[in-house]
Amino acid sequence: MKWFKRIALAIVLAPLILIGIFLLYEMFGMGVNHLATRRQTKQLVAVLEAEVPDIEVTDIYSETGNTSGTGNHVDCLSSVTFSTEMSQSELEKKLFQHYTYNEWSCFLTQTEDGQYRFYLNTSAPFVGNIEGH
Repeated sequence: MKWFKRIALAIVLAPLILIGIFLLYEMFGMGVNHLATRRQTKQLVAVLEAEVPDIEVTDIYSETGNTSGTGNHVDCLSSVTFSTEMSQSELEKKLFQHYTYNEWSCFLTQTEDGQYRFYLNTSAPFVGNIEGH
């Protein structure tokens, strides 16, 4: 009878333990994804400050999650708004030495008030995380 109770207990606890392990894995992935976004944003600001001598950063925005709304994946989004006296073509020449231009995930635009916004969207390390659903 002792063996029967142990086997029954194992059958009941096994799914709970597996669910717990899965939840811990997902939480770990969320943490790593958020750290990756912070690191990407910090690196983007450092590159901008190194390449643009008269830069004045006015806004820094970052987001981790499904930023496009299509599919179930996790992105790391970084967006920096800044002002400078440099032209857009000069900025593009300097910045796209460090980043690959892409109309969807990496680009530089000029805002209505004359500032510039650099937008960078990359895949997160744990791209299939629950945060992307």
